[in-house]
Amino acid sequence: MKIILLCNAQSNQVALANKIARDFGLAGIVIESSSKKKRFFSFSQIVKKLFNRTVYYSLHNSWKGLLTYYKKQYPTFPETNIINVQRINNVETIEFIKKNQPDLIMVSGTSLLRKAILSIPVSKGIINLHTGLSPYMNGGPNCTNWCIAEKKYHLIGNTIMWIDEGIDSGDIITTEALTFNGSENLLQLHIKTMNHAHDLYLQAVKNIREDVEHCPRIKQSLIGAGSTYYTKQWNWKNKLRFTRNSKQLKKYFLSPQYQLDKLSIQTISL
Repeated sequence: MKIILLCNAQSNQVALANKIARDFGLAGIVIESSSKKKRFFSFSQIVKKLFNRTVYYSLHNSWKGLLTYYKKQYPTFPETNIINVQRINNVETIEFIKKNQPDLIMVSGTSLLRKAILSIPVSKGIINLHTGLSPYMNGGPNCTNWCIAEKKYHLIGNTIMWIDEGIDSGDIITTEALTFNGSENLLQLHIKTMNHAHDLYLQAVKNIREDVEHCPRIKQSLIGAGSTYYTKQWNWKNKLRFTRNSKQLKKYFLSPQYQLDKLSIQTISL
């Protein structure tokens, strides 16, 4: 099975690419790098960086720690045909896909795919990794952090779906909520969630390779309603809510309420 991965350049995506190459092989990777590093920063950007290192230290440090964790294990993308694009829907991406004629396209961490890519014939389809539990928690920039900010700790989980033009709205292949025992700090929680996401993605690809015709295609509306979050909403107020609520994680995960809340979730198993 010939696979192309569309992703961004962050270290968790480098790790995912290496895992896919190890288990299935990769015919190519398209890396979306939207902007170059700036030498100079505006006043608002300087203030943001200052707050990240003080008020929002736990939030900033947990994600930075996750990237460092993966960087040590997977310093570079696997050896394969790789192109870099500023926008994932650029003509370069379309030409790359058509030239390589993949059986499956895997997506993780890019901008929304548009019709020009979604309309390209791909025999087994186009699938997406969403590091959130659909349909309950969709959007971004990080649904694990949104779960904490919204006190929906039991909804930390991952989803693999068939992709469409919406925001994490495609038919579901599989979902799983994670289980925590209260001993995890924020960094460990993020690493556990991301490793679980990678494992779930690889399991879905295995099922698609073996029997794509019987792979689940469950409409999210059949499971229930949820919320879609947007990056522009991830402002200082929600970051403060995250910081405050993250201090309650251990108490919650050790409480009977955690188990009761998990009973309210419907997930899709392969």
